[in-house]
Order: sequence, then structure tokens, then C-alpha cells
Amino acid sequence: MRITNKIMQKNNLSNINTNKIYQDKLSNQMSTQKRVNRPSDDPVVAIRALRLRSSVTEISQYYSKNIPDAESWLSVTEDGLKNLSQIITNMITQCNKGANSYLDSSNRQIILEQLKALGDEVYTTGDADYAGRYVFTGYRTDTSLSFQAGETKKYSITEQLKNDSIDTVTNVNMGKLLELNTSNYNSGEMGSVTEQSIDSVEAYRIRLAYDKCNEDSTLKIAFHEKSTDPDTGESIYTPTTWSSDGNGDATIQVVHSYQDPYTQAATDPDAIIFVPESGEMLLGENRYNQLMTAKDDASTSADESEIQITYEKSEWDKGDLRPEHYFYCEADGITYNESYLDGERERQDIEYDVGFNQTIRINSTADECFNHGIGREVDDLVNALQEVQDIETVKVTIESAMETASEEDRAILQTRLDAAEKALTLANDKCQKLFESGITTFQKHLDDANLCITNCGTRSSKLELIKTRMQNQKTTFETLKSENEDIDITEVAIQLSSAELTYEAALMATGKVMQTTLLNYI
Repeated sequence: MRITNKIMQKNNLSNINTNKIYQDKLSNQMSTQKRVNRPSDDPVVAIRALRLRSSVTEISQYYSKNIPDAESWLSVTEDGLKNLSQIITNMITQCNKGANSYLDSSNRQIILEQLKALGDEVYTTGDADYAGRYVFTGYRTDTSLSFQAGETKKYSITEQLKNDSIDTVTNVNMGKLLELNTSNYNSGEMGSVTEQSIDSVEAYRIRLAYDKCNEDSTLKIAFHEKSTDPDTGESIYTPTTWSSDGNGDATIQVVHSYQDPYTQAATDPDAIIFVPESGEMLLGENRYNQLMTAKDDASTSADESEIQITYEKSEWDKGDLRPEHYFYCEADGITYNESYLDGERERQDIEYDVGFNQTIRINSTADECFNHGIGREVDDLVNALQEVQDIETVKVTIESAMETASEEDRAILQTRLDAAEKALTLANDKCQKLFESGITTFQKHLDDANLCITNCGTRSSKLELIKTRMQNQKTTFETLKSENEDIDITEVAIQLSSAELTYEAALMATGKVMQTTLLNYI
């Protein structure tokens, strides 16, 4: 076969072009530092690169965004819970001081001011937010835990309680004692203020979550009353309703605090009294016994131990807890937490994706720690202390008047003083017992708060482990991605230099070959 110059030219040009393409490929790799620039360069590497890039992106989302966001949320939550724990601890300290029967007026005033300050602060802590989202309000992160200002909004609220919510309340009947002053002590209306007229009574009570309730609302108490079938001996649970509209099995009376509802409940065994000012349901002994029969039957799907109390409230003060975070309620045509009445109390857990098919709960809900009972217990203690302070003021007023009074007036003032001293003794006894029981009550709330802190700390520890694992996975996948896509610069630089030398040598050789033709030999 004859090899002509034309064939040699074509072959040389083809080889030079191939070398140039290879040199261009190496040059692109040097400039981009990537092994492939288009899928056709190496389909296997390209497919593996897409998969590794997807994994790195996903891990980066978890490690660089989701996990830090979850850490911040947990940190804000833990700080709020620690503040709550400290506040309740301070409340216990004040209860320990208040349980001392030898307190003087100045000490009581200090305790009174401390309790008021702590009571104002406890729910303010629950309004902690992270990046504009309230952390203790479940899914309603745009709604504060408490009212930020006074507001008029009518809510129909249904509380779901157990009969262990029933306690006893002591009330000191003082008549017109607190109205007594130096100008009216001898008047006819004060004639009833004697030692014999002062006494105290105890009544069974259900303390609702709120005070200052609507007195004209339709009140209802629904529960299952337990009895025994006389024929079979089996337990029977009869749905029972007490209401204020007369349509129930018994009628609820609305009695104002100035009408001495406690004495009515203590003396009438069938009494069911609602005190709107204090938000209390007072029960006679027979009604108390009826509610205490409400026990859950394990053989049924229903909860027979539940007591549902429905009432209305329209006027809200700054710091009042919003009912939509705690109860089934209705307001402005909107129904909140409807599933609660069916026994399906949905947990409003906020969870973050922090790993492949792995989530972590980041929030604690208000009903786990910021209970209404904290504020209501503080109110009881403050009212009891204030009552003692008021009686002491009246007593001092009487003693001061006796110093300049006539013999006749002195005898009248002594009668009033005997009444004031008896009232003070009873009020002091009531106050001391409240503080003693408050220690136990607040300790339960403190246990709840500490449990939430522990749970939050557990989640933080778990998140830290996940973060460490995500960091390792991120490093591993980025290394694999780099090994798959990135070039070895040293190796490519050597190959590029070699290609350049080869290209230049090919040009020189081809130039010499091209200079020689058949004419040179003719």
C-alpha cells in the first residue's frame, strides 16, 4: 500500500487535533478543578456526583439550618423553664416564711409584696418567644400565652377536671367589721359587730381556672354518677347534669361574694353555688359525695371520672392566660380544641427534621408547666394575707380610739376590739394553714417545672449526639463527593505539561514531514 503525503497530512492533523482536544480537556479540568464538566464526559462519575451532591445538600440542611434552629428553640425553652422553676422556688420560700405564726405586720407586708411580684412574673415568663414565635403555645406560635393588655372578649369555657380537684376552703365571717372606723363604731349598723358574730366556716370547693366570670352565663356541671344495680350488683354510671337554667338534674345558684356564699354551702348539704367574682363552685356535703363517686371504669372506653364544668368569661386582665391554649372553648364563632371533649387530647408537639428519617421534639406546651393553679394559689395567699392586714388595721384603729374615748364609748370599743381580735385569730389561723398547704401545692408545680426542664435537657443532649453524627456524615459525604468530582491538581498539571510537550513535538514533526514532497526527488 502506497502512503502518500496527503495521507500523512491527514493522519498528522487528526492526531494533532486529538491531542489538542485532550489538552483542552485537561485545561478545563485545571480551571474548574472538576473531573467532569458534562455528563457525557463520564456518565458513571456524573450519576454518582448527583447522588452525592443530593446527600451533601440534605445533610447541610440538617446540620447548618435545622439543628441550629432546634438548638436555639430548646435553649429559649430551657431558659424560660428555669426562670419558672426559680419563681416557684421563691414562692415556696415565701410560704415557709408565711407559715410562721409569729409574723408581725411589716413581715406580712413584705411577703404580700413578694407574692404579688412573683404572681405577676410567673406567666410573663411563659410568653418567651424565639424569632417572633411563642415557644410554649403549641401550634399557635403567633398567639401569646397570656393577654398582653386588658380585653373584652366572650369565651365559653369547658374545664375537664377530676374529683381530686375538690378541696376545702375556709372563710372568716366578719360581717361589717372591716367597715368599722372611728366615726361609725357607735352607729346602729355596727351593733352587730360582736365577738359572738365572728366565726369561720369550711365548704367544699372547686376552684376554676379563672375568676371574674360572667354571672349571667349558663353554667353546667356534667359527670357520671356511680350507683349499683340492685338486681345484678353491677356498677351503673348515670350521666348527671347540674345547670343554672333549671334544665339539669339539679340547679346551680349564683351567689355573690358579698352574700356569704360559704356559709350557705356549709349549712345546706344540697347546695351548688357559683361565685362569679372568685371563680369558685361551692358544694354542700351531699353534692360533694355525689361528685366523689365519679370513678373511671376500666371496662369502658369512656372516662367516667371526668367532671366537665362549662361557664363564660368576657373581661380579661393583662396577664390572664388565654383559654384556647388549655381548654375546649368557643369565642367569636371559633371553636378551639374540639377533640378534648371526646377524650382525644391532641399533643401539639413541634418536631424538627434533624437527620435522615429522624425528628426531635423541640417544644414544651403551657399545660405541662404553666398551670392556672400557680396564679390561683398565689391569689388565695395574697387575699388571705390582705385580710389579716385589713383586720389588723381595724384593730389598731379601735385601740387608738380607746385612748381618748369616754368610759361609755370605751365599753363599746372594747366590744368591737374583742370582735377584731377573734377575727384576727381566725384569719391568722386560716392564713397559716393556707401557707402550709401552699408549700405542698407549689412543690407539685415545681416538680412539674423540673420535669419539663429534664425533658428539655434530654432533648438537647439527644440533639447534640445527632449534631455530632451529622457533622461526621457531612465530612464523610463531602470527602466522597470531592474524591468523585475533584481532580488531583498535581497529576492533571503533569498530564497537561506532557500534553503540551507532545503537541509541540507533533507540530515540529509534522512541519518537517510536510516540507518533503515527491518534487524534492525529481
